[in-house]
Amino acid sequence: MMGDVEQHKVVSLDRGLFFVSYKSADDLASPPHVTVVPAEGHEGRMELIMHPDASEPTLWEPNSGLMVRVNTPGTLQIQVQPTRPGGSRAAMVRIEPIQSGRAPLVAQSEHAALHTNVAIEGLKVLGHVAGRGDVVAAPSTWIAGPTAPSRIEGIALDWPEKPVGLDIRYAVQFANGQAGSGKMVSLGTFAGTRGRALPITGVVLEISGTDGFEFVAEATFLNAPTLRAVGKRVVLSGPTSREPLVGIRIGINRIAATDNVVPAKPARKPVGSGRVRVFRSRARQESSVG
Repeated sequence: MMGDVEQHKVVSLDRGLFFVSYKSADDLASPPHVTVVPAEGHEGRMELIMHPDASEPTLWEPNSGLMVRVNTPGTLQIQVQPTRPGGSRAAMVRIEPIQSGRAPLVAQSEHAALHTNVAIEGLKVLGHVAGRGDVVAAPSTWIAGPTAPSRIEGIALDWPEKPVGLDIRYAVQFANGQAGSGKMVSLGTFAGTRGRALPITGVVLEISGTDGFEFVAEATFLNAPTLRAVGKRVVLSGPTSREPLVGIRIGINRIAATDNVVPAKPARKPVGSGRVRVFRSRARQESSVG
């Protein structure tokens, strides 16, 4: 019977700590149960933290939950199964990140901080992904990346609310010295290729003209660990500088005036992944990331 069929949804999680909460069910008398497990092959990337009285990672009724500690970006599987034959499979599960927080770098007025946050959130990053075309992402959001690697053939940055006097330039690098490799371009200009199956093997980002801003970027190259770089000028490439770029996310931070550059290195600090909402219903499944 259809009521006995298990439903499931897979959710990609970044490194961090998450609370999985069984919020509600249509059938309160016999609610379906929700089982939370790492996807096959991702068991070593995360650990489940359950109530001390629980013997398995199953949420039997609404208003129950557990924690997931993700050490390396991976995929979590949410399985929904009716409690009785022919029973309801409609359940709402919410996955929310728990932030550790950070100490403020500089004291700012509330108005100045709000203005800066709004401006930085206006940054848009475009990546031309093989098989998908142009993908536009908000700042600090993965295009392809560790959990969904795919060859990236070009990038462009756009920032309509960029502070006056701030200058941003960037370049991409190709293997074998292809035309355009390493050429710095201005904000709003596409760097790379489309439809030529020519992968990027390196990315250079520069910000200048106004103190107080720096790039925070992460990149994944084929068969190489994820790199993280912070500074006014960052360079991202694989171990041999020939590995194709298969994931990138770019953000800009407000900082105290400094010209220090932190070289690229394997990412170690916790990175928030945003809020994930998973919904189950008899007729359809919906999910949204916000």
